[in-house]
Amino acid sequence: MKTLLVILSTLLCFVTAGTHAAVYERNTARPVNEVVFGAIESVRNITQQQVVESQQSGWKTLGGALIGGLLGNQFGGGHGREIATAVGALAGAGAAQMYQSGSRTIEYKLVELLIRTEDNRLINVIQDYDPAMVFSRDDKVRILYFDDGVRVDRTY
Repeated sequence: MKTLLVILSTLLCFVTAGTHAAVYERNTARPVNEVVFGAIESVRNITQQQVVESQQSGWKTLGGALIGGLLGNQFGGGHGREIATAVGALAGAGAAQMYQSGSRTIEYKLVELLIRTEDNRLINVIQDYDPAMVFSRDDKVRILYFDDGVRVDRTY
């Protein structure tokens, strides 16, 4: 019985652990395809909301049912124990479903930059807002083109 509890506890730790990914990898070198210099024409801070469906809600429901069933199994005897186990499993699954809804909303802070390049072209870039790099009109910037997108930084 103790072994089963240890296995279930370990399983729930892995199931409920969140995953966090950094927006930009630190200490990595990436090849730059092109660098274009220019000046900021306009800056607009925007937000974008995205509804994210939980892909782990089934596992959490299963984990709640297992824990509820184990707790219910501690009570009663004979058919009463079976009923208590079933009721505990249903209650655990219901509690896990209430705790973890199927979706959540994530809000991304973005900045939209209109840049006039040195050769007088206009380029519009939307990227993640970085409080350490706040842009203003007439700031000198560089646009870094990578294989998987672009990034704008101020030049000093």
